[in-house]
Amino acid sequence: MNTITILLLTFTLSVTGLFVFIWSLRKNLFDDNPAAARVIFSEGEIGRVEEPSATPAQHAALQSAMDARPARAADPVQEAQVKQELEERVRADRSTAYVTFTFLACAVVWLIFASAAGLISSIKLHEPDFMTQYAWMTFGRMRTLHLNAVAYGWAPMAAFGIAIWMLPRLLKTELMGGRFALLGAMLWNAALIAGLGSIAAGFNDGLEWLEIPWQIDILFVVGGALIGLPLVFTLQNRKADHLYVSIWYMGAALFWFPVLFLVGNLPAVHFGVEQATMNWWFGHNVLGLFYTPVALASVYYFLPKIIGRPIQSYNLSLLGFWALAFFYGQVGGHHLIGGPVPGWLITLSIVQSIMMIVPVLAFSVNQHLTMRHHFKTLFYSPTLRFIVLGGMMYTLSSVQGSFQALRSVNTVAHFTHFTVAHAHLGLYGFFSLVMFGAMYFVMPRVMSWEWPYPRLIALHFWLVVVGFAVYFIGLSIGGWLQGVAMLDASVPFMESVRITLPYLESRTVGGAIMTLGHLVFAGHFVTMALRYGRKRVGPALFHKPSTVAATPAVVAAEA
Repeated sequence: MNTITILLLTFTLSVTGLFVFIWSLRKNLFDDNPAAARVIFSEGEIGRVEEPSATPAQHAALQSAMDARPARAADPVQEAQVKQELEERVRADRSTAYVTFTFLACAVVWLIFASAAGLISSIKLHEPDFMTQYAWMTFGRMRTLHLNAVAYGWAPMAAFGIAIWMLPRLLKTELMGGRFALLGAMLWNAALIAGLGSIAAGFNDGLEWLEIPWQIDILFVVGGALIGLPLVFTLQNRKADHLYVSIWYMGAALFWFPVLFLVGNLPAVHFGVEQATMNWWFGHNVLGLFYTPVALASVYYFLPKIIGRPIQSYNLSLLGFWALAFFYGQVGGHHLIGGPVPGWLITLSIVQSIMMIVPVLAFSVNQHLTMRHHFKTLFYSPTLRFIVLGGMMYTLSSVQGSFQALRSVNTVAHFTHFTVAHAHLGLYGFFSLVMFGAMYFVMPRVMSWEWPYPRLIALHFWLVVVGFAVYFIGLSIGGWLQGVAMLDASVPFMESVRITLPYLESRTVGGAIMTLGHLVFAGHFVTMALRYGRKRVGPALFHKPSTVAATPAVVAAEA
């Protein structure tokens, strides 16, 4: 199949998609609050804000300060129904508490380990003699330890923990099969410890994202399968009539990831050019078909719950899901531009990368329209501040990735630090920020204890945002200058390296600030888990309302 045929087919597909989109518009795509978007709310709950452990008086004050729906006289029948549904929700939360805490605690541990390894490897880029007395401390091993601790430690543990907590709420039932998930977590962490140990000792498979030896990967497969069982069991016992879009995203992610991981780690199957193609098929799809769906599922649940209104367009959320599923599969091939791979494969990857603008715009427009007239809530909700910013970073990362796939841009950016900055924009700026926000919402429900020090939440937010801004901007500028210098035949290669040194130092500064933010977060997490600090009754707010209108209590406090 030649390049022209590929382009004609993709053009036909694009035009067909456009007509489908126009048809959807005629079918009221942008209708406000269709019934399917309301399933995450109890009857009468729409319009009422939600923050962990808030008293009725504080809910009423927050309701007024956030310019949400004004309080109205309570309907006794409706209030009784809401109370019953809240009690069922509390039971669902309790069924996930221990399992969720296990996953999130593991995630925090791996976050700190990965941050330390990443900071050390960053320093080595401009101070190569830093901590070289041991072989396992060299850059090649330390950077690989950082990548795998993030890819198989922090990211999946956080994703699994949040997904397992959301499942019973979305399906309106208690978690089934939690013990399988706990056993899976044990096997997964045992595999990760063994894998990181083998990498530190100098044994790995030599493929980025797939460095852990395949013999150890068997434990990952078994552990991941066990972790996925509660999804199947809980789905079978669901009481919800409609599967909300977050379930679509989470279910797909928990199905796609085992397929990706199993195919990527089959021993003695992939060789040569095929191996390189498979490598980037796996590496890119792990981000786009596992981490991204779980993060989007979180945004689609927590954002409307906090501001008390359904997402603006449920149909847009489904359009984003199917477009992601359809267009993302071969995006990774654009990392092989210039390599000895078939031209049609590269062209297909570039076209699919550009087509990814469709699901990204669907999500971005939906998020903006849902938050319209509610941006004031960002002053009050820790969860919303992290999640909305993370959603914005998803838009930026995806659009940047689409244009970076073009040959003209890739010629400069390829093999430079610019690509590293872009990768962190997706996995950290988007995924990690969303996970931070979700954990701030979930942990009070898990522990029945509120975050004791709201100022530490604000400190964490600003440290990671400022640190990441320094990291991303510095590395992007340095990487682009590096690419331009490498394309100039009159410039010696070492000069292209020297150009990057100030920006690599800024990377270390940004990484150090981010690591400090992670330490603040971990310390606050431990403090809450041990129930230290002053006991608070009420939500962890960034700011307290200066003036509060006298309004009756309309919401029952949740555990």
